Amino acid sequence: MDTGKPLKILLLVQKEQRVILDRLYDGIAAHTDCDLRWLGDEQADLKRYFREHVRAQDYERIVFFLRFKQEIRQVGFIRSVPNLVILEHDAWQNYFPCKYRGRFSAHYRRLPAARVLSSGFQISERLRAEGTDAVFVPKGYDQTLLRNLGTERDIELGFVGSVKSGIYSERKAMLDAIAHEEPLMTVRTQSGAEYLEMLNRIRFFVSADVGMSEYMIKNFEAMACGCVLFAYDQGAAENSALGFVDMENLVLYRSVNELRDKLSRLRASPELAARIAAKGQTLVEREYSFARIGERVAAALRPPLRLAAPSAWWERLRLQLPF
Repeated sequence: MDTGKPLKILLLVQKEQRVILDRLYDGIAAHTDCDLRWLGDEQADLKRYFREHVRAQDYERIVFFLRFKQEIRQVGFIRSVPNLVILEHDAWQNYFPCKYRGRFSAHYRRLPAARVLSSGFQISERLRAEGTDAVFVPKGYDQTLLRNLGTERDIELGFVGSVKSGIYSERKAMLDAIAHEEPLMTVRTQSGAEYLEMLNRIRFFVSADVGMSEYMIKNFEAMACGCVLFAYDQGAAENSALGFVDMENLVLYRSVNELRDKLSRLRASPELAARIAAKGQTLVEREYSFARIGERVAAALRPPLRLAAPSAWWERLRLQLPF
């Protein structure tokens, strides 16, 4: 493969997502020869979509960033997709007490030639130990949307996001416990300008990714907007991989009491709080903009993929059928 020539890739993404990821796709496209396609209902019948709209041989990599629920229903066809890479931000659910616990591992065992780009360092390590070709590419933030506006921060302690879904029960329990002791404001906003404005009103942003083994996108977004990030500690390995240093560029906690102790220190030392916020903002602006993450995705696509095992005769026959 010519390393000086951008990879020709087909990037299939979800038409509707909770998070606006357009700038991530731009970042990937800036470092590849990218055919970006947005799939809605087509995700439910990838075999038909490929038959009608895709010449797989035209691409050096075919990248899925699709709904996992749809992928696991079509593994028979997906096994036939050549040069497959799966970009995945939700594989943490594989090790979390939820309906997808263990499902990612099982899915990837059935796709042994695929490379998986996972947004958690520890998750990537665990998947790799199970035999998956897993590569760590972290989450990031939309640098064109989110930034420090330098405006007054009239909310001392805040969280912006969802706590209603059952999968966030541990997050909600932690936030409720903190709110019982401190004046924590928990709100929902629309994406875009309203979210930007709210993050810029919060001095101390409380993230509670309890049990998730990785940091969700809100952590990077809050840091980019100049908040002092209080993040539930995901462990030394994750922090080292991301360059997170407690009381230097963010504040880590494992309990309500630890959060309260560190919050008390920062209330007593506004200068220390300002330094932590500034260093956190510098870190994410340098390493975790979607422009930078797109570059890392592109780099992770380039190394050779595993060779696919020959398909069984009955699998080849089934793929030739029109349904």
